[in-house]
Amino acid sequence: MAEPVILHWFRSDLRLTDLPSLHAVQRAGATVLPVYILDDEPAGEWAPGGAARWWLHHSLAALGEHIGALGGRLQLRRGDSLQQLLALCEASGARRIHCTRRHEPWAAAQEQALHGTLAEHGIELRRYPGALLHEPGTVLTQGGEPFRVFTPFWRACRRNPVAEPLPVAASQWQRMEPGDRLEDWQLLPTRPNWAEGWDGLWRPGEAGAQARLADFLAGPVSDYAEGRDRPGDALTSRLSAHLHHGELSPRQVWFHCEALRAGDPGLDAALAKFQAELGWREFSYHLLHFFPTLPDSPFNPRFEVFPWHDDAALRRRWQRGQTGYPIVDAGMRELWQTGHMHNRVRMVVASFLCKHLLQHWRHGARWFWDTLVDADLASNSCSWQWVAGSGADAAPYFRIFNPVAQGEKFDPEGAYVRRWVPELGQLPKRYVHRPWEAPQAVLDTAGVKLDDNYPRPMVDHRRAREAALDAWASVKAAQASGDAGR
Repeated sequence: MAEPVILHWFRSDLRLTDLPSLHAVQRAGATVLPVYILDDEPAGEWAPGGAARWWLHHSLAALGEHIGALGGRLQLRRGDSLQQLLALCEASGARRIHCTRRHEPWAAAQEQALHGTLAEHGIELRRYPGALLHEPGTVLTQGGEPFRVFTPFWRACRRNPVAEPLPVAASQWQRMEPGDRLEDWQLLPTRPNWAEGWDGLWRPGEAGAQARLADFLAGPVSDYAEGRDRPGDALTSRLSAHLHHGELSPRQVWFHCEALRAGDPGLDAALAKFQAELGWREFSYHLLHFFPTLPDSPFNPRFEVFPWHDDAALRRRWQRGQTGYPIVDAGMRELWQTGHMHNRVRMVVASFLCKHLLQHWRHGARWFWDTLVDADLASNSCSWQWVAGSGADAAPYFRIFNPVAQGEKFDPEGAYVRRWVPELGQLPKRYVHRPWEAPQAVLDTAGVKLDDNYPRPMVDHRRAREAALDAWASVKAAQASGDAGR
């Protein structure tokens, strides 16, 4: 006998296409009551940051419009998830709740607790995949252990088939009286409006995600293999926020790539490189699943005793894009002004914070968490630890990015720096990544006044590198001493 109503609890799956949990409602022959609950309590310090909340507001608005066009009404509720779910089930008569499984440690714990408590009230919570290509636990070493290195992990993933995406479910919608008003949640900034202009940069929602993917695959992807490292060119997909909020599934991205590859084999290398970025996202989630302390503790326990410094003044200069290294400052200003940063530059600014300033990677991860529209606990934690040297499959600690060399290699004409650090816009390319070396006449012509409208480097690269290596040597010495004492 078909169930009359099933409650669909939207979480980080703000779409209607390729949503297994929604299709399961259709298979049950039930009507669906769509619900989103704003409940920051279980996430604690990992509740969405300011930039992600801006995106969430617009994504929920888009989802509500999509559901409304199909004859339904998205219920918005704020407060304790259990209490809100129980109240909605009582009001609608639903005895089953569907949701997409989340993989953050706090979310997994919440799901387990809700499963038991709801069962006591005669309500079944069913969780479905939908956020990843492969669920954690399905890609393991031959010994049945989680992978700790990306390349063999991704090789194993490639051997596993990816299920084809599902179309929009032909659902019957249950309508109830409206719940909360989205505007009352105050997810958008007010004064100051630090997101001013973002409406012209981003299009949150499922339709925006599909359009972004189509535009990328129609053009920039052909240059992706090499062009993805050039921040001055628009050659990356900028899909990360859409994926994080679940407006687009990785399976949809995967199969669009496969279809394009079949039609144009010449794109194989570029598409493989792009799909490997999906692989890093997968790797990050699998690591977070098996090692849930990743957001707080070093994956490599040797870094427990690393002599990090703690200097809030240095971090503020880094946050504001006032380090004196143009590629670093350009990245931090792009982040503040757009909620996004080019991936190559993310590595450079992260390396600068951790290895030039010796500030703990957690400080950087927290800043990114609040300022990125694509702030994602798995990717953010794993990527910061990778750069810091403490993560899985991390580069050797002695590999320290030279911000000048990185700028000259990947932004050779200075286009990226000129866009985000306009006070250096008139410098010739020879000096745009090292303005402190420009002759005074060149600085005067370009209108650059060092220590006035642009700072000198806050640290010397060579000395900072030596200090970082000395810090690492102290860790190795401490470990050797501990081993000798056993």
